[in-house]
Amino acid sequence: MIDTSSTADISTVGPKLSSLRKQLNEVLIGKSDVVEMIITCLIANGHLLFDDLPGLGKTTVAKALAQSMGGRFSRVQCTPDLLPTDITGFNILDQETQTFEFQKGPVFSDFLLADEINRATPRTQSALFEAMAERQVTVDNRTIPLPDSFMVIATQNPVESHGAYPLPEAQLDRFAMKLNIGYPQRSDEIMMLGNSVGNQTDTSPVYPVLDLKDLKSIQAAVANVEVCEAVRGYLVDLGAATRQHPEVELGLSPRGLLLWLRVAQAWASLDNRSYVIPEDVQAMFFPVLRVRVAGQQPATDAILQEIIESVPVPNERMQK
Repeated sequence: MIDTSSTADISTVGPKLSSLRKQLNEVLIGKSDVVEMIITCLIANGHLLFDDLPGLGKTTVAKALAQSMGGRFSRVQCTPDLLPTDITGFNILDQETQTFEFQKGPVFSDFLLADEINRATPRTQSALFEAMAERQVTVDNRTIPLPDSFMVIATQNPVESHGAYPLPEAQLDRFAMKLNIGYPQRSDEIMMLGNSVGNQTDTSPVYPVLDLKDLKSIQAAVANVEVCEAVRGYLVDLGAATRQHPEVELGLSPRGLLLWLRVAQAWASLDNRSYVIPEDVQAMFFPVLRVRVAGQQPATDAILQEIIESVPVPNERMQK
């Protein structure tokens, strides 16, 4: 059940979202479309996977997003020798009291950056399953809740094969969306180089522009965005189409459908609407489906395009 007591009108925090947008665009120059998707994932209370080549700004923008919120931030550099307890924490014996004391790991944060997540072993990757799905961690039969704002921002290199472990479908399904940044335009790279002249760091300083209380109220408002029956039916039909396509091994799960609904609500909110239209569903189609369907060979964007074109778009729209 959504706590409407803390729900705020998106328009009341519009200036703060604009400041967040401006700050992220200064960090990730020339990628305003990617920035919009990042903000959408944030206010949808989802987890985000960056999948792209090295040096394009994945880690930089992930860290900037966390810094912009002013919450507790942790970073884990994933390597093959990383252990599950290096993420969740562990019990240690207090020699004086002869009792075990739990030492919290980096997962106990508001924003966890899992850098190069596909370099961690499957056993270590599985340490994030419960945290991402239920926002809690169980260690030695003790369940400890994580903050409501807990968000995993993961990065991976799609062309790296040495010492890399592909993310299992069960973990991919816990991400709300997958984004590709891509190379910047020539003019944007010239601007980037110009900004670095006389600057000892690669990026501009990042300051908190939203607090976690603001974020919680925005996420509550997003969850209350109206979705009419026709649009819900459209989502269900698209999900069914992924399961029926002969070249898709695993179709969209009900959990994936729920995440798709939430990011569509977030996209509508950023357009200052209190209701979702079919175009919101379509705008989120590729970011949501690429993390679930396109990772399966031989699925490609062409197959995803076939799927979305195979389902009729409803004419009925929610008007408010």
